[in-house]
Amino acid sequence: MHAHPDDEAIWTGGTLARYADEGATTAVVTCTGADTPQRVEELERSLEILGAGKPRLLGYAGLSTGAPRFREAPFDEAVGRVVEHIREFRPDIVITYDGYGAYGHPEHVHAHRVTVAAVEAAGYDQLYRDAGTPWRPRALYLATLPRSVVLAQWQAVFGAPPEPGQTLPGVPDEEITTRLDVGPWAERKLAAMHAHDSEVKRGGSLTMLLSLPDDMLALGLNNEWYRRLSYGGPRESALSAGQGEGEAFIGGVKDGEFDFPA
Repeated sequence: MHAHPDDEAIWTGGTLARYADEGATTAVVTCTGADTPQRVEELERSLEILGAGKPRLLGYAGLSTGAPRFREAPFDEAVGRVVEHIREFRPDIVITYDGYGAYGHPEHVHAHRVTVAAVEAAGYDQLYRDAGTPWRPRALYLATLPRSVVLAQWQAVFGAPPEPGQTLPGVPDEEITTRLDVGPWAERKLAAMHAHDSEVKRGGSLTMLLSLPDDMLALGLNNEWYRRLSYGGPRESALSAGQGEGEAFIGGVKDGEFDFPA
């Protein structure tokens, strides 16, 4: 679940490519972009690179006009649209941003709130009764950044630590429950980012990310970080236990993989 076309590549591109290659069926629901055909075409190319199927659009507009704005739509309406996708796709695991929207973007924050509500509501037969057969995902993962990585990237970009009191993205390192090694899929992740050519040319956050020093860019391309919330079963059931003795724990959870059932 992402707010905009390009977020699927930036925040979860490695995860999508990795698990598509490992046999999982993946999909991306995008909240905005319905009013911009070029961005939808770019999203389609990105998803093809990542093996994540065809675009699933909620039908809301981003910055331009011509369709209802995502943040202005009734909350229950937006939740219901996401519930439909969850019940149709029947995912084991749902991914969206953390509660700060990864870096504070208002539409990311709103996407987080809508997704959390939809993941909970999708399992109740009393709610959204016309949206399909109830389905409860086993876990919700929140894409985020460890604070140590944020500080390193800040120093690399600005040449100095942040000012005291500066609001920063990410969460304390100990709150990270899962770090995925997506290094073997980094080139595909980067290609998916570049598929969003209009955003690269616009000079927004994607351009800023791609202009990071090589070592900082590689850090973000090769790793993806999450906080995990449980829904459908015990905490350990959704993470791979096959990491071997001595493997690092992060936040009390094995560092390594999501565990998809056969």
